[in-house]
Amino acid sequence: MSRTAVILLAAGSGKRMAGAVKDKVLWPLGGLPLFSHSAGAFAQSGVADLYVIVHRDQRQMLELAALAPTPTLFVPGGTERQYSVAHALDALPADISHVFIHDCARPFVRPEHLVALLKIVLKESAVVLAHRVTDTIKVHRDPGLLKTLDRDSLWAMETPQVFERDLIVKAYNRAANRNARLTDDAAAVELLKHPIALLENTHPNPKLTTATDLIWFEHLLAYQTEPSSA
Repeated sequence: MSRTAVILLAAGSGKRMAGAVKDKVLWPLGGLPLFSHSAGAFAQSGVADLYVIVHRDQRQMLELAALAPTPTLFVPGGTERQYSVAHALDALPADISHVFIHDCARPFVRPEHLVALLKIVLKESAVVLAHRVTDTIKVHRDPGLLKTLDRDSLWAMETPQVFERDLIVKAYNRAANRNARLTDDAAAVELLKHPIALLENTHPNPKLTTATDLIWFEHLLAYQTEPSSA
């Protein structure tokens, strides 16, 4: 019987936090470590048969172990995100057929989206949570020339990104053979020219990246947990 795994990426160095917090995935948001928000959403959704947690070092692994859902497999991270994902893929048991890949720095993922993503990947083999771009996006070309992109066709990628296990493993192998630099997992699948479905997210699902995000995240959590007015 095939199973579904969730790769939870927690090994990022957080350089852009500029020392504002010691470890951003352990930073307390609303009284819970940031990691616990993502892990809790997955546990509530019931989509996972196995959790693969990619950690930065032994100290962090021990702290995450106290927070992790079960069953859990711990894998050391790499020097870049794509190498951390590759390590996790290599560690998957043979009976895993589908894989969620999620950045734990995105704590606002919703259980209902996880359930919807699993339903889609069983039909489409690759699906990404994403939102439509609302800003005007321009390409800057030297010397100072701009080109406006068609906003109607632009989507901002989020996580989770979900794939058939064989597909994402093949995609990462292709990326490694080409020495391709990946900023997300869908970019690896693009190298295979394989179609990727999008699930539109109309709820905020930002990634904690810089120190200025800390206050915003607190306000966003408070807004989301406010009781609905009668």
